[in-house]
Amino acid sequence: MTDFFSLTPEQQAQRMQAAGADALRRWGIQGAELSLIKYRENAVFRVDHDGGRHALRMHRAGYHSDDELRSELQWMQALQDAGIRTPTVVPTQAGELFVKHAAAGLPGSIQVDLFEWISGEQIGSVEDGISDQAEAEKIFGTIGEIAAQVHNQAAAWSLPADFTRHAWDEDGLAGDNPFWGRFWELGAATDAQRALLKRVKDVVYQDLKAMPKTPDTYSMIHADFAPENLMMDENGVRLIDFDDAGFGWHLFEIATSVYFLREDPAFDAILAATIRGYRQHRELTDQQLENLPLIMLARGTTYVGWVHTRHETETAQELTPMILEMACDMADAYLGNRQ
Repeated sequence: MTDFFSLTPEQQAQRMQAAGADALRRWGIQGAELSLIKYRENAVFRVDHDGGRHALRMHRAGYHSDDELRSELQWMQALQDAGIRTPTVVPTQAGELFVKHAAAGLPGSIQVDLFEWISGEQIGSVEDGISDQAEAEKIFGTIGEIAAQVHNQAAAWSLPADFTRHAWDEDGLAGDNPFWGRFWELGAATDAQRALLKRVKDVVYQDLKAMPKTPDTYSMIHADFAPENLMMDENGVRLIDFDDAGFGWHLFEIATSVYFLREDPAFDAILAATIRGYRQHRELTDQQLENLPLIMLARGTTYVGWVHTRHETETAQELTPMILEMACDMADAYLGNRQ
């Protein structure tokens, strides 16, 4: 059997699709039609069957432990209880929130979960760029509002006793083994770029370590607050894709939402709209915002780590030049401002 990770993304998705159709029997669903929606960290399929439509998520092997995935689903439910719309998980016939499924051709046993289908449209997409600044400011104002509401819930939430999740803290972002990979070892980088990234890694680590982790600045965060992860329907906006959710600074949410628009002429207006939206529901002081350049840089290096540890994928190969250039530009600027 050909090694799964040597296959093209299309071939991998085909194997996941076949395994997903088999796993659906745990939910009492047979003969369903599966259509690929997205294949990045996870493979997500639309499931059409006699009983309706659902979304099936098949997880990247080894990305999260069973306890971490269970904690993700617990937080999503807690957010729903607080009035923040998230995807609704559908338990199996045995009442399980997810299953472990093994099939020929897969890289071991993988986690599979099922959600109620979400209708509506993404409120925007970074890849589409900014064609209408007024509309973009409206979108990012909404992003700021929902981010603040999420942080209000998380900062006040009493974690379940068995709750466990990764952290986007100084170790997770710039430690010796960051959560998304040792970005300063990127093979596609030049020696000078790797040296720059290693130098800035040590500075970022120390600066992050000095930042407080108090409920007003740090809690569970979604960590992928991009426009494509907010779905609009007749009932309002729903936040989706909690795969990266973990503990982190609230500023990381804002940095993630605007990061890839950093060179856009409308960037300052979009960032201001995001902050205004956030401040409608939660305090965000000017003093706290002084750390945004640091968090933006840390966010940028995570993307370098992502393409480094997934260099075999088509997505990583396409994005590496842009991601590397952006991170190195920010690293140069950040180090220059410290001199």
